[in-house]
Amino acid sequence: MKQWVVFLLAVLGCYSTSAFSSQGTADPSSVVSKPLPSPAESSSAPVPVADTATTPATSSASASTTAASPSAQQMLERMTQAAQDLSYEMSFIRVNKSSIDAMRYRHARVNNLDLSQMLQLDGPRREVLQRGGEISYFEPGVEPFTIRSSHIVDYMPSVLHADFQLLSQYYDFVPVGRARVVDRPAQVVRIVPRDDFRYSYVVWLDEESKLLLRADLLDRDGETLEQYRVISYLIAPELSKAMAKLNEVALPPVITFEPQTKLDMSWSPSWLPGGFAEISRSRHRLPNVDVPVESKLYSDGLFSFTVYVSPAEGRNIREQLVRQGRRTVQTEQQGQYEVTVVGELPPATAKRIAHGVKFAGSSAPAAQ
Repeated sequence: MKQWVVFLLAVLGCYSTSAFSSQGTADPSSVVSKPLPSPAESSSAPVPVADTATTPATSSASASTTAASPSAQQMLERMTQAAQDLSYEMSFIRVNKSSIDAMRYRHARVNNLDLSQMLQLDGPRREVLQRGGEISYFEPGVEPFTIRSSHIVDYMPSVLHADFQLLSQYYDFVPVGRARVVDRPAQVVRIVPRDDFRYSYVVWLDEESKLLLRADLLDRDGETLEQYRVISYLIAPELSKAMAKLNEVALPPVITFEPQTKLDMSWSPSWLPGGFAEISRSRHRLPNVDVPVESKLYSDGLFSFTVYVSPAEGRNIREQLVRQGRRTVQTEQQGQYEVTVVGELPPATAKRIAHGVKFAGSSAPAAQ
């Protein structure tokens, strides 16, 4: 049961996993976990730190020599490009009300192939590896597995891989000014929804490298729900050589899924916030529980949520709303069905979506 739950959460992008195991799989940590050379030993020194103190005269001269400052959207797009193109290592923390996670992330692009490693620094050794379009998970007590994805989603803010041209229909990108983060000058940008149905971000982008140094996820009242914060980082072209050795490592087999996009389901949300579209749907039975469950995953490109529907089977289900950091869980009963909405949504939005689920017929979901 534990293995299945870990696997499901990883597929949904809601779980951070993995320690390298020696059971039938070479230990990738021996390849990519060696410390980088210090700046003194490295042939490439860290990115120079600019002096953030600027006199008015200097500011005026700088402005006159700059043809045009980049827009907030352009700064965000350069951030996503830098995250893909550069070879770098960074240590960061992810903080919410219930936990603080300390992580190390390494990335390089070798022969147009993304190679990445995510390592949890505290507690049991857990790692996630990326080799191109394959993401491998390792955790003590769980059989290692690989899924297909374009990037590691665990612990990283969704803004890193967003399509900001698409998001511009539903969000405003507001430049705030300059700040200092990790002893670096940074540009601050707010990502603000044009409605009251979703969360917002404030991000700090390194002026030199364009990498994301900090991201605060805020609710509609401005309260910080979660914070991603880089503690130290180094741009290191020589990291490409070490990361390239991942191509020689035997990783767990890829778990494949049969497409279920054409599944016929008798229910659908009658209301969604603008920009949210169905990404996938599934029908299955939970292990050790003989109850069929249907689900639909929705996303606007920045936030996502899933609607689950299953037979109530005579139970009297009490309406319940649980908020866990960035995630909201809304459960309620509609006739003979149990409806649950789980995702990165304000509680009022999750509740409205759950209330709006409509059923075309009286037949309960049936697992295949």
